[in-house]
Amino acid sequence: MTVKLNNKGFENAKRLIRDGKTVKDTRDDWSEHSPSTEDENAFLDKHGHAEYSKWFLGVDDEHPNDQKGHYKFPIGDFKKIHRCGVISAESRAGQYDYDDIRDALGKLLDKIDKD
Repeated sequence: MTVKLNNKGFENAKRLIRDGKTVKDTRDDWSEHSPSTEDENAFLDKHGHAEYSKWFLGVDDEHPNDQKGHYKFPIGDFKKIHRCGVISAESRAGQYDYDDIRDALGKLLDKIDKD
């Protein structure tokens, strides 16, 4: 399994942060703020995998890009980037030694906290 940085997701996140589309919630809020399976499926049905992919900072080449399993490290609710999602993803990326993803998430967190 090779998980690497999803540049499309990273660029989308930077744009959303620049546009003020963030929720400055606290670290432990992600369990309540993360999209449900139903939310994910509804978004996929309406927007397709190309748009869905923009909400994840990692991609797993072990799964085809038209499967949900291809996308790792969610950071938002399909409307806004959530600070708690970025923190959660950064922690998990560090645990699994995905340094490029962890570093990108750290940059996003810095941008969110700076605004």
